Amino acid sequence: MMQPQASSWQLPPAMADTAAPMDGAFHFIFWFSVVFAVLVIAVTLLFIQKYRRQKSDQRSGKAEKGAPTPSRNKLEILWTVVPTLFIIVLFHVGFSAYIHNVTAAEGATEIRVFAKKWSWEFEYGGGARSPDLHLEVNKPYKLILSSEDVIHSFFIPEFRVKRDAVPGQYSFVAFTPTAVGEAHVFCAEYCGTNHSAMLAKVFVEEPAKHEEFLASFGRKPKLCGTPPVECTEEKWGESLFTEKACFTCHGTGGDGKLGGSPSPGPKLAGIFGHDQPLQDGSTVHVDENYVRESILKPNAKIVAGYANVQMPPFAGSFTDDQLEAVIAYIKSLK
Repeated sequence: MMQPQASSWQLPPAMADTAAPMDGAFHFIFWFSVVFAVLVIAVTLLFIQKYRRQKSDQRSGKAEKGAPTPSRNKLEILWTVVPTLFIIVLFHVGFSAYIHNVTAAEGATEIRVFAKKWSWEFEYGGGARSPDLHLEVNKPYKLILSSEDVIHSFFIPEFRVKRDAVPGQYSFVAFTPTAVGEAHVFCAEYCGTNHSAMLAKVFVEEPAKHEEFLASFGRKPKLCGTPPVECTEEKWGESLFTEKACFTCHGTGGDGKLGGSPSPGPKLAGIFGHDQPLQDGSTVHVDENYVRESILKPNAKIVAGYANVQMPPFAGSFTDDQLEAVIAYIKSLK
């Protein structure tokens, strides 16, 4: 059984694949700063000693007049270009780690994370929510974060991941736990009186133990149809898609067709995770935020070729749970 390994005396145990690149960047910056701090201090002390005021100057009360400093263009270019290149390298390292932390691996398991004053809740797809995060070791995950009130910041030091949870939109964290053990969730954005108590535990478990947790975890059934029967979130989203008559504009199953002819609205099937061309000539990547915005504010980003189509906004027509069910349904369309 793999156990968490402390990467250094300065950092907590590393328990996810996201830790290594962050630790590498941290250690490089730290030791680079130490070396140059010592160098600068040493040179400063040397100059203080070498160019100190002489006793002869103290007796006469006159200071020796220094020679004019000549212009050294090559030196000035050097100390401008070298730090700039260093900053570019650091940006590349940091941005690469950022992209890794928000890009989920193929087939990653999705977990919804709900932030509110002053607690975290985690939903594993069954509807019920847990106050703690349970993960299976060596399994890729994508966490979809949102806030019910103010801005919070989801932070797991052992995973080296931190991401804001913002009201009205989704943000993402992706990682693969690599060691069995316990980690901790903190809120890293001040959010009110009990900000410091907004904590949760992370349990990284072996596959068998994780299956036991999922089997024993309480489920909150979704109800679809008439009479209502228990169904998956995607099925619930499909029933809402039908109930709100979305098919009249987007086709049955979002296939973009009605009676063999193109539907009035754009095709929805198969668009999730791909780029969508817009009327203004730009493109947008279809993710949870884009789908949510398109439902609540349909005119915010108009798909190319559909400038004259007026879709009614559904703001206020869906609860958050219903909205997420419709998004889950659209994500499932192929």
